[in-house]
Amino acid sequence: MTQSAPRKRGRLPGDPLPDDRLARICRVDHAGEYGAKRIYEGQIAVMGRGRHAQTLRHMADQELEHLQYFEKQLVERQVRPTLLQPLWHVAGFALGAGTALMGERAAMACTVAVEEVIDGHYAGQLAQLGPDEQDLKDSITKFQAEEVQHRDIGLANGAEQAVAYPLLSAAIRAGTKAVIWVAERV
Repeated sequence: MTQSAPRKRGRLPGDPLPDDRLARICRVDHAGEYGAKRIYEGQIAVMGRGRHAQTLRHMADQELEHLQYFEKQLVERQVRPTLLQPLWHVAGFALGAGTALMGERAAMACTVAVEEVIDGHYAGQLAQLGPDEQDLKDSITKFQAEEVQHRDIGLANGAEQAVAYPLLSAAIRAGTKAVIWVAERV
């Protein structure tokens, strides 16, 4: 009877190799920050003169900073962006504008739902990254804290009082998780 080669500790068959894992992290985070930028652009297009205009612009500016960091990571690490970026361009704006058209609370509910998923997503990435990726870890930690602030802003501005909040929130969270899965791979 032959013995199979020992498996690296913590790595299962089908798991990406370390370089592939880093490429996936950069790809999906770039795609996510691009999508977030487009969500806020859609919300600002609808609510850009309302009482939340300054708050939306502040959050959009932070998302742009995150996006620019991951654009540099793609170039430095020679990682291609997701092939579905044109879809994220349209879908992100539509989600932002669509929830804003449903009302301020629905727009805030969108922010809460997306940011709750991103908080967990970033936490998972931080657990995977080793000390050799300290710059990436530090940046993700900073971005994660800002995403949590966005979630808290949404909660403070009535997200949970949006019409059909449980349904709207669940649908957006599910969509966000699906987009993450696809963006890592495509």
